[in-house]
Amino acid sequence: MAQAILAQTRLGRDRRLDGQRPPCGSASAAQRVPRRGMALLREKHDHYLRHLDDDKESLDYMMSEHLRMGGVYWGVSALALLRRHEEDAGRREEIVDWILRCRDPGNSGGFGPNAGHDPDITATHYALLVLSVYNVLDLLDAEGVARFIASLQRPEGCFSGDRWGEVDVRFTYCALSALTILDALDRVDVDACMRWLLRCQNYDGAFGPVPRAESHAAYTFCAVQALALVDALDAVDLDRLGWWLCERQTPSGGFNGRPEKAPDVCYSWWILSALATIDRAHWIDGEKLAEFIIAAQDEEGGGIADRPGDVPDVFHTFFGLAGLSLLRQADLALIHPVYAMPMDVVR
Repeated sequence: MAQAILAQTRLGRDRRLDGQRPPCGSASAAQRVPRRGMALLREKHDHYLRHLDDDKESLDYMMSEHLRMGGVYWGVSALALLRRHEEDAGRREEIVDWILRCRDPGNSGGFGPNAGHDPDITATHYALLVLSVYNVLDLLDAEGVARFIASLQRPEGCFSGDRWGEVDVRFTYCALSALTILDALDRVDVDACMRWLLRCQNYDGAFGPVPRAESHAAYTFCAVQALALVDALDAVDLDRLGWWLCERQTPSGGFNGRPEKAPDVCYSWWILSALATIDRAHWIDGEKLAEFIIAAQDEEGGGIADRPGDVPDVFHTFFGLAGLSLLRQADLALIHPVYAMPMDVVR
């Protein structure tokens, strides 16, 4: 499955990302244009990522307890893109042990966002991705994980995030990605899932979180990649979708998530990866996007912020590096546009 998806994406064909494209849309005024000439601060980012949890008594650390599995995925994956994730064997063992402690003690098969938390589909997906990067998926109860994910599919085809029932395309993407990693797509109703995803598409070509909701770039990423995972992109008008995505590029070079919103580094991933999957990444100005990401770096302490001049965080650091990887910048490891893992892990 992973090889088939790879063959369908732009990264399987090595086209330029800055070629002929339709005109990008306008954006709100007073957006800062990043300065040119900066390089990727590899060593500072490495240091920043390795010291994220030094102060476990801080308010920020305690208030992000419910996001810990996501933070570990973003941090480990960012180090993997920098080709630094294998340098500390002790840290790797500590992370793997912690992930396994996040398994549901009630034997549902799922993982929670932290030890002692209830299992959910997003944390379970993150756990699978990190264990894949570390090549230790054999430590999983794969059957139990697949059973947990399948139990969250609803009759209309979509997936709940947890047993309490919240629904949107994020959870459906997480479910399909995890099940393909486990080679267990046959555990769910793929046709019903595809039909529900297509109901989330709007007249503008993009997707909302649920049917009849406003189009948004992050939800569009989830829908596009979920459809790619079940080989259903031929049901989508890819030119209309690609046009909406490329119109998210603002004069600063960065992308916004919806019309008339400020640009944000995280959309460098959500949008560019979706464009890569539908073979239209060459429609945007890759050079200006790279400049925007680079300008959002913290030159003193490392890390990447949501936009130039703001405070960095691990979320934007990973997605900034992921965007640069898709742009083939700064000698980063190549990332798979569907799975958001290094290409050598997917292969």
